[in-house]
Amino acid sequence: MARTVEELGRLDLLVNNAGVMLLGPIVDAPVEEWERMIDVNLVGLLYASRAALPHLLDAAENGPRGVADMVNVSSVAGRQVRMGSGVYNATKHAVGAFSESLRQEVTGRHLRVSLVEPGAVDTELPDHNRPEIRQLLEQRFADMERLQSADIADAIAYVVSRPRHVAVNEILIRPTEQQQ
Repeated sequence: MARTVEELGRLDLLVNNAGVMLLGPIVDAPVEEWERMIDVNLVGLLYASRAALPHLLDAAENGPRGVADMVNVSSVAGRQVRMGSGVYNATKHAVGAFSESLRQEVTGRHLRVSLVEPGAVDTELPDHNRPEIRQLLEQRFADMERLQSADIADAIAYVVSRPRHVAVNEILIRPTEQQQ
């Protein structure tokens, strides 16, 4: 974060978008998968947020926009629990709780904290799963036109381009055909 500020002059936007989705039953699950999701989906987001906060607050106070933005990308899994997604659900629920708590803490200082919760997006996330889980995911989404990364980027662009007095706290975005 300091390097960004050094090279670009300020940091007024952070998009926390790193994540892994390792699904499967909780019973007999590889604990390494849990640790990886917790480390990336939650701990990574916390550390990046912590490192960015002083710079974001400074940009909100002294930058030309008079506002700064932190966008935390979660998932519909942060709202909707599904069997076979327990630890993934837990990490994404935690992202939502962290985001709302931080939003309440810094909103008076013109740092907008937003949560973007995508549904099924056509990315490589399912490819990280064990073969038997990948096969289930392929079946689940076979007949659905999934969102594209550009759809999520458009949502984020909308959030951060609002006037200073407008804060979009959450966006839940799913493919039209996605039921859950």
